[in-house]
Amino acid sequence: MQVPNTLWIYRRIGKRCLDVCVSLILLLILFPLYPFIALILLVCSGRPLLFTQTRTGLLNQPFQIIKFRTMKKCQTNSNALTVHWNDGVPKDFIFKSPNNSEVTKIGAILRKTSIDELPQLLNVLRGEMSLIGPRPEIPEITNCYNDIQMKRLSMKPGLTGWAQVNGRADSCHGHKIDHDLYYVNNCSFKLDMKILMLTIVAIWRGKGAY
Repeated sequence: MQVPNTLWIYRRIGKRCLDVCVSLILLLILFPLYPFIALILLVCSGRPLLFTQTRTGLLNQPFQIIKFRTMKKCQTNSNALTVHWNDGVPKDFIFKSPNNSEVTKIGAILRKTSIDELPQLLNVLRGEMSLIGPRPEIPEITNCYNDIQMKRLSMKPGLTGWAQVNGRADSCHGHKIDHDLYYVNNCSFKLDMKILMLTIVAIWRGKGAY
């Protein structure tokens, strides 16, 4: 299906311009908040303050995602998952658990409010991520993708996405893939604005975030 010129222009040029402008504005607005969060983390859970991990980006290219550390034992670039799937990631697979004992008390609050994701604005500014798109998975999962699941890697991963406003961490992998493929096929400025608004609502409610 041929994409109309207006959509092509937005996806190739407008989306990146939106990413740069919004991420810069948010970084400037939120700048006073970063030292405050860093101080709380330092007092409550010590160092390191940031957590970096290898994730799969656009066209299956790896990059280092940045977050505020929310777990007790943090090994940078460590992906604690071993799987052996031959026919793609199972539809009923759920990676996150609401009962993770390694998450610190302050980390649980940061996750609930999605504040731990704020450093990823730097990933957006550097062009590794977009404000909106499929959430980046770890290579251990994407290496098991089948041909259909691989299509979600045809767009930059996002800070938020259509799957996140339709379930966040509560959704099974099959639902996430379906939502992500819908976004890949229907990405537009109107849909991105809708996702941004729904993201604010989802964060306010705090449902499905852990």
